[in-house]
Amino acid sequence: MQASELNYFKEILQSRKEQIQKNISSVNSELNQISNLELSDEGDHASANNNSMVESAIVQQQTHELDEIERALTKIANGEYGICEMCEDDIGFQRLKVKPHAVYCIDCREIAEKSN
Repeated sequence: MQASELNYFKEILQSRKEQIQKNISSVNSELNQISNLELSDEGDHASANNNSMVESAIVQQQTHELDEIERALTKIANGEYGICEMCEDDIGFQRLKVKPHAVYCIDCREIAEKSN
């Protein structure tokens, strides 16, 4: 992969990383606010618990994506970015544009999904 392409993906990954970190921080702040509320009835408690569960699931998903982004950034630094972890072929440019932190090429991703 050319240096200009690596820089392109590095910028995208770093931008997404910053956005996720802001999102997680914001959600954690909201969760702290919810836990500090003095709720008076069961309906309020149920609503607060539902919001907490949804926001916790969002944080969990975004934390997972953040881990994948960190891994991709490490691969860029090590010169291993854009190589499928299963077949070791290049991951297509278009696939990386859609999912810059992809670890599998299209064919191997389908195999991995079927085995899970």
